[in-house]
This record gives sequence, structure tokens and C-alpha cells, in this order.
Amino acid sequence: MKKEDYQFFEKNGYLPLGKILDKNETETFVKVFDRDREKTGYHWYEFGHHQSINCDALATSPEFDDLLRHPKVMEPISELMGGKTCFSEICIRHMEPYEGELHRGWHRDRAHLLDHPLRMDYIQLMVYLADVDETTHCFSISPESIDQDVLDTEAQLEHGGIQDLYGESGTAILFNVSVLHTATTRKTNQERKSVQVYYGHQHQPYLSEDSIITTRLWRDHPDSDVRDFYSVFNRKTREYIQRVEDDSNLPLEEVLELLVEIDYETGKRQRPD
Repeated sequence: MKKEDYQFFEKNGYLPLGKILDKNETETFVKVFDRDREKTGYHWYEFGHHQSINCDALATSPEFDDLLRHPKVMEPISELMGGKTCFSEICIRHMEPYEGELHRGWHRDRAHLLDHPLRMDYIQLMVYLADVDETTHCFSISPESIDQDVLDTEAQLEHGGIQDLYGESGTAILFNVSVLHTATTRKTNQERKSVQVYYGHQHQPYLSEDSIITTRLWRDHPDSDVRDFYSVFNRKTREYIQRVEDDSNLPLEEVLELLVEIDYETGKRQRPD
């Protein structure tokens, strides 16, 4: 990792990686994304403002493992996080064309981890699978230096301003989830497709109850480093393991039925009336 890239992250809390996917990779992951919505759209659910998501993408589309462990991603993540990192969450997200008013829901996903050199508990990877520019929905962040005080939303926006991040399909961004950020929803006739992945420190507790880690990755993968990377389980994964000893021959529909039931129990989804 270049020294200037690390310094940029120190001063801003994020790092544009540029277009990390070549043409063939981009086309492949767009097809995987579209197939996921077409074949398992019933597992997606509405989230936030004008978004639908699937956070069990490692079950519905195992190919996304190749994206979240892409060499152009793992090298900078390792250097920015320091120490051993682990998978925490993946959500693939879709936003339809929009006729409403500009909407931003500024937030921080976590409190800052102040004893980390970059004050970073978790890092997120954002990958665009559709072209993003000033005429489309986009990801936005308010740049924040590790040397400044942690400010409330209004003060941070006044101090750091707003940076809308654009790029063609295959573009990636890394950012500290504790830095103020948002999805920017604007009037557009274009849809947005993105893959958003959280990575954590192996010695820290798990992040959320959103994503399942399949046995194919934590138990059966031939590479011990991959098994180690997927070794930090959330409650959802533990519940799944307790109920299904071997899912290698279990139809995907049955897997997803069980995951939805666990989501109901953990409160990630609301049971229909």
C-alpha cells in the first residue's frame, strides 16, 4: 500500500480504490447480482430509504466470496486494519429509479475505536456494480481526520463538508464505518447496484446478525486461511449450525426458509401480520 494512500485515509476516513474489477470481472459480478435478484428476490427485503437488500448473499450467490476476498481489496484492508481481519457482514443492495426529493440519512455505524491508530473498529468495502455519477444515486461521506474531535452530525457536516463518490461499474471504496456517511438518493432514471462488505478485527466481537457464514466457507474450504477469515460467528450463524449439521445437500429454498425464521427470532425481520 502506498504511503500517500494510508495518509489519505488518516486525513479523510476513506480511500477510493478506483476501478478494481476488469471488464470480465465486472460483467461476471453484475450477472451474479442480477441472477440473485431474479432467482431469490423473495429473500430480499426493504431497508432504509428506497433500498432493498439481501444480507445472505454468501448463501444465495457464493461467487461473492471471490469479490470480498479480492486481492485488490484484502491488501489495503490488512494494512489499514492491522492484525488479523475477519469477515463480518455482506449486503447486496439495489435502488430503483427515483422521482422524489433528494434524501440523505447521515449516520455512523459504530462508535470510534479510539485505541486503534485509525480509530477504526470495522472497515467497509463499497463496490459499485452500476455506473455512478452526479445524475444517479451514490455513496456520500463527510471526510474526517483522525486528529480532529468526533463531532455531532451538524458540526461534522459543517467542518468536513460532503463528498459524493462517483465511479463506473467495478469501482470500489474503503471507509471507516465510524465516519459520518450516507446513501444519497436523488431523482434519477438509473438504478443503483452495490455490494457492501464489513470486515472486523478477529479479537473483537461480531458486528451484526445480518449475514450467514455457510459451512462451505468456515468448515469445508480447503484453505485454512479462508476458514480462519470466516471464523467469527454471529448468533445467526451459530443458530444455523445448531439446527443444520450438514447443509451441503440442502435445497437453497429450505436454507432460506430457516434463515428467515432466525431473522424473525433475532428481530432483523418483522413477521407478517
